[in-house]
Amino acid sequence: MSTPKFPLPWLEPSDSFPPVENAWGPDSDAPGLLAAGADLSVPTLARAYANGIFPWFSEGQPVLWWSTNPRMVLKVANFKLHHSLRKTLKNFVRDAHCEIRFDSAFAKVIQSCAHAPRRGHAGTWIVPAMVDAYTQLHAAGLAHSVETWIDGELAGGLYCVALGKAVFGESMFANRTDASKIALAALVAFCRAQGVTLIDCQQNTSHLASMGAAEIPRTVFVDQVQHARVQPPLPWHFDPLYWNHILGS
Repeated sequence: MSTPKFPLPWLEPSDSFPPVENAWGPDSDAPGLLAAGADLSVPTLARAYANGIFPWFSEGQPVLWWSTNPRMVLKVANFKLHHSLRKTLKNFVRDAHCEIRFDSAFAKVIQSCAHAPRRGHAGTWIVPAMVDAYTQLHAAGLAHSVETWIDGELAGGLYCVALGKAVFGESMFANRTDASKIALAALVAFCRAQGVTLIDCQQNTSHLASMGAAEIPRTVFVDQVQHARVQPPLPWHFDPLYWNHILGS
């Protein structure tokens, strides 16, 4: 194990983030770790995401800031709609008791994500401080929920952060089979319709890879974020016609 090139800085709430190139490297104890401290206010979170940085920490830890290299992203053109999910989506779209909603139950979505069991993980990184912070980010119009509703009940969904046309996926949950995958497919369809080219996934997982996500260099990711974040805000409303962007007309 090598010593990190840069010591981990402690940030006060008003401090600027270090350059992402200062994040700990692949041979360190925590690859991608950039800084600790600061706060989870809306301005701080907006500055972080605008520079390819995100918070991730457990209960009892200080706020930890990360910028992973390479970065896992889902290029929406590369989304893999497997045969079984395509069949599920077609049934979902035809069923009058099923619908996609945006931002109608953000608090329920983030709480459900916080309590969703994760394979190989005890506990959650979506600690109460994170729930409060992203709820405030939602109130500011910078965090959004994509919700799968079946028979009038919230069956699954995800939440994300959006700065202009830069979209950063955060977490998903499902109370019914494939409900989170349906929400992700809806987000992909929406992004294709709105000219969004990629969705940030932060961490490399086999589940995301199976759906078409792949790693890109951090420099490429940050450059794309810098361009996308200054675009006009997206209209966070789901039109059923958006399904045509992944299912065909």
